[in-house]
Amino acid sequence: MKFPGKRKSKHYFPVNARDPLLQQIQPENESSVSWVVGIDQTLVDIEAKVDEAFIVRYGLSAGHSLVIEDDVAEALYQELVRNNLITHQFAGGTIGNTMHNYSVLADDRSVLLGVMCSNIEIGGYAYRYLCNTSSRTDLNYLQGVDGAIGRCFTLIGDSGERTFAISPGHMNKLRPESIPEAVIAGASALVLTSYLVRCKPGEPMPDATMKAIEYAKKHDVPVVLTLGTKYVIADNPAWWQEFLQEHVSILAMNEEEGEALTGFADPLSAANKALDWVDLVLCTAGPAGLYMAGFTEEEAKRKTQHPLLPGRSRSLTSLNSAARCVTRIALIRCAYIPISLPIWAAPRRS
Repeated sequence: MKFPGKRKSKHYFPVNARDPLLQQIQPENESSVSWVVGIDQTLVDIEAKVDEAFIVRYGLSAGHSLVIEDDVAEALYQELVRNNLITHQFAGGTIGNTMHNYSVLADDRSVLLGVMCSNIEIGGYAYRYLCNTSSRTDLNYLQGVDGAIGRCFTLIGDSGERTFAISPGHMNKLRPESIPEAVIAGASALVLTSYLVRCKPGEPMPDATMKAIEYAKKHDVPVVLTLGTKYVIADNPAWWQEFLQEHVSILAMNEEEGEALTGFADPLSAANKALDWVDLVLCTAGPAGLYMAGFTEEEAKRKTQHPLLPGRSRSLTSLNSAARCVTRIALIRCAYIPISLPIWAAPRRS
């Protein structure tokens, strides 16, 4: 498995060698360079301050979220621009944000696949999307579309109440032929979200997603799936279980999504159940932090030095082992419960 990112000194493991800053700098081996690739519904988050009349004029419901048609979204956007009401325009989208954050934290390349407006107006929403994305995120493979990308409007009234208007635009128009096999073949992981396979009939995004999965499986690239929201999963959990078993290597979810998928409210039990379908599970549980579950060999297991969380997952305490996770070809199942730490860990103690 290829591990992307530039490992900073002393970030992850104790090092007995001299200070790497005093050692001769070694040039990077370009043949070993890898990256992370993700597919997203390219979306811009637009925030504006408006009055009640504005909300009524566009048929919105104060304090609620509605999907609006493209022509309504364009008229709404132009009025916001004309009256200088926009306060922020940010690049959004689950996977887009993930690629951006990865590139910022790892100081390394990520590749984003999706759509982008063929004609970009300086200062417009598409322009802001590009400007607010890390320069280490490769956007050269975005597919051009004649029209708008997704827009999510957050309209803040005089009382501070927020009203949301969502316009999908052409964000689901990514075609299978726009998926570059070579980019996926050289990646460390293909990162997806459940929203990509839940589109309107006739939209090509699900087919493009499946084409990317096909390339990933062909070149032994792990497929990572984040579940989105519990409502998407609860609609048909059996379908998602089959999808995971067939196509996904690594699953990321929160405890609510885990319950919708597995029927277990306890995050560790849900993660353990999800190992029936995937090789590695990440399950966030609010302030409790992150649960991680995977497979390892019998001889690689070792008892963790970290205390168990009180009152949770008592039925699985026997699985409280720590080891490097491997794919499911291993014989023994274990649950690994790490303590959530910052990406940039503390300096080495003297």
